[in-house]
Amino acid sequence: MEFMKKAMDWVLDKEDALANQCAIKPEDVTREILSLEKKKVKLQKTYEENMKEIEHVLQRLAVIKAHASSCKK
Repeated sequence: MEFMKKAMDWVLDKEDALANQCAIKPEDVTREILSLEKKKVKLQKTYEENMKEIEHVLQRLAVIKAHASSCKK
């Protein structure tokens, strides 16, 4: 993951340098921003769905543990 972060930072540094030289159109950057924001929303939704599923499983396991604990040994 650290490699990907460094690679992305490198790319962004290059894009920033090009922007400082007026070699990048603002519209292109706007498209990138909108695309990334859409991905962020999608990831957030997936994350929330996964967390709900994990919570459901944890609750079920707590009930199962309680049932198992009530058994005589």
